[in-house]
Amino acid sequence: MSSLPNNLGGAADLLGIAIEAATPERVVATMPVTPDHHQPFGLLHGGVSVVLAETAASVGGTLAAPDEQGAAGLEVNANHVRSVRDGTLTATATPLHTGRTTQVWTVKIRDADDQLVCASRCTLAVVDLADAPAAS
Repeated sequence: MSSLPNNLGGAADLLGIAIEAATPERVVATMPVTPDHHQPFGLLHGGVSVVLAETAASVGGTLAAPDEQGAAGLEVNANHVRSVRDGTLTATATPLHTGRTTQVWTVKIRDADDQLVCASRCTLAVVDLADAPAAS
């Protein structure tokens, strides 16, 4: 099983995504919703929800991958079912399939009132970490 870096870096840091719990069977990530996360009309941008979903799935996928391997997004599907302007979102990712070369994860994103905001499915490629560029 692979381990996670101390800092997620990149888009996760820019958006304030934090990993609250992470195992190969379940990942819980949180993210604040601020004006920096909005589309032009003051609502949470759907692409930001997709980043949260793929981050949670990729963390779980990496933990579920064999040593020296990780997981990277191949395809993301997201259904945005409730609008959000502020507060904190919680994404819970669980695997549907963890194979040798691909994984499929489902991610449910909920608001502070436990209302479903986005339902996502992420297909991940299992990749050799030695081939990945180093995080800065």
